[in-house]
Amino acid sequence: MPAGIITTRPNPYFQPGKHMSRRIAARRSPIHGNGVFATAHIEAGDDIIEYKGDRITHAQADKRYGDGGETGHTFLFTLNDKFIVDGNSHGNTARWINHSCDPNCQALIEEAVDGKPSKNDRVLIEAIRDIAPGEELTYDYGIVLDMPHTARLKKLWACRCGSSNCIGTMLKPKRKGA
Repeated sequence: MPAGIITTRPNPYFQPGKHMSRRIAARRSPIHGNGVFATAHIEAGDDIIEYKGDRITHAQADKRYGDGGETGHTFLFTLNDKFIVDGNSHGNTARWINHSCDPNCQALIEEAVDGKPSKNDRVLIEAIRDIAPGEELTYDYGIVLDMPHTARLKKLWACRCGSSNCIGTMLKPKRKGA
């Protein structure tokens, strides 16, 4: 299953449903389809939005969507070894945040229980630099597929970010020995 580049941070004060301020709005994007844009200044380090959706197992995701490699489109976010967030089902605005090779945000997994995969873990989108009003929010999806990265798959998962750092695909190189 695809997974964003993430940092895990334990939170002993975890509060499910914690409200984050409304400083963003979804609209058409010059990068791809819909996008999410800042409507107010966002500071580096701010939690912007939680990536929401149904919590399903990896097996349920495979049953619903196949292996995910053949579509070039997914709202699935790997939460932990047991669960995935399906933003296509009961998802929120966060599912419209586009990929970029030069992102202004990152995805963080906040663990609800000390190191144990839990349905209550959550994905937060955090600003990694100051973001001005009107700027599109982006993060590096870090998509890793178990299948060979053929020219056809790279085209299916093409990056449209337009960054001078763009590598042309949202697929990350496979780890050696993996």
